[in-house]
Amino acid sequence: MEMEKAIQTAIDYETKIRDIYRDAAQSVHDPEGKKFFKMMGDDEQYHLDYLMESLRLWRESGKLSAEKLISAVPSKEIIQKETDKIKAHMSKKNLSSIKVILSRALQAEVETSNFYGKMVNEMTDEGQKMFSRFLEIEENHIAAVQAELDYITNTGYWFDFKEFDME
Repeated sequence: MEMEKAIQTAIDYETKIRDIYRDAAQSVHDPEGKKFFKMMGDDEQYHLDYLMESLRLWRESGKLSAEKLISAVPSKEIIQKETDKIKAHMSKKNLSSIKVILSRALQAEVETSNFYGKMVNEMTDEGQKMFSRFLEIEENHIAAVQAELDYITNTGYWFDFKEFDME
C-alpha cells in the first residue's frame, strides 16, 4: 500500500474509534466510566492529530515526522499490575449498554490493530517504524478495553475497580 493511502486509512480507523469513545463518554453516567472513555477518546484524538501532521509532511516532503508517538494509555503490563492491586468493591448496575459500547470499542481496536500489523509487514523503513508504534499502542488499548469488559463478563473488574476478591 502506498504511504499516503496507508496514513489516510489509519486516519479513518482512528476517527472511528475516537467517535466511539466520545459518544460513550457523553452517554455513560458513571463517573469512572466517563473518565475512562474520555481518556481513550483523547488518546485517539492525539493519534489523529499525529497522523494528520504525518500526512501533511508526507505530501510536502515525502518524509514522516521524527516526533515519537506517545499514548496516555499505559502498557498492557502496567494495566494488569494496576488492576491486580485494586481491592475496592463496587456493586453491579445494569451494564448491558456499557457492554455494547465496550464490545464495539474492542472490535474497532482489534480491526485497527490488524490494519497496523498488516502495515508493519508491508511497509519499509519510516512507515514500518511509525506503524509498529501504532500497533504497540493499539495492543495497549485492546488490553485496557478488555480489562473494562472483563467486569461485565463476570471476571471481576469494572473501570479498574476489582469487584470481588477470592482471598
